[in-house]
Amino acid sequence: MRFMVMVKADAHSEAGEMPGEALIAAMGRYNEELVKAGVMLGGEGLHPSARGVRVRFSGKDRTVIDGPFTETKELVAGYWLWQCASMAEAVEWVKRCPNPMLSDSEIEIRPILEAEDFGEAFTPELREQEERLRQQIAAQGRAG
Repeated sequence: MRFMVMVKADAHSEAGEMPGEALIAAMGRYNEELVKAGVMLGGEGLHPSARGVRVRFSGKDRTVIDGPFTETKELVAGYWLWQCASMAEAVEWVKRCPNPMLSDSEIEIRPILEAEDFGEAFTPELREQEERLRQQIAAQGRAG
């Protein structure tokens, strides 16, 4: 199973405060463990929401909303993509993570939808298209 593991933002990350050397080193060691175990597929930190935008969809209309966004607890400061046998395994890996923030923090784990989750709506033609796209992404050297 694949999982998106999201580090929730806090006031420090939203203020653009960067972690110190000790935390960067601890996270580097943790990421090395994840890679050696074959768990980590990818992951990155994100700039504060002040550097982002949201696009709101309403029918055919699109509205661009500039950051920053007010609900810090709903924002993501970074993420990993993991391959684990189960949610329980993903939880155990998160429990081993150094606290990724300068204060109390939270990490959310969500399973990634797989082809079989879409049922009959994901037709053989759509599956072929998806596979072609995955192959193109892999050929471009991007995570996928």
